[in-house]
Amino acid sequence: MQAATKAIETTGTIDAQHHLVLDGALPITGPTRVRVIILVPEESDINETEWLQAAARNPAFDFLKDPEEDIYTLSDGRPFHDEGESRLGAENS
Repeated sequence: MQAATKAIETTGTIDAQHHLVLDGALPITGPTRVRVIILVPEESDINETEWLQAAARNPAFDFLKDPEEDIYTLSDGRPFHDEGESRLGAENS
């Protein structure tokens, strides 16, 4: 039977010698063995602008250029004005 595990999230840096240096102390009494999972941002991640430009050039979305797909006008619907902060301020006064 495998022992239950507990996850602890922290941050750190990989230094020039390929060692993991944590930003702070861990809440564990040691010495003890641990399993480590390292999450690293992928270098291939693209920003939102690049993603939108790629989608706009993708032929899979060419059907949206068809005038029959343009079914909404500026007179459809109502403008949305987020009043959450101003309403909360009024309620707390």
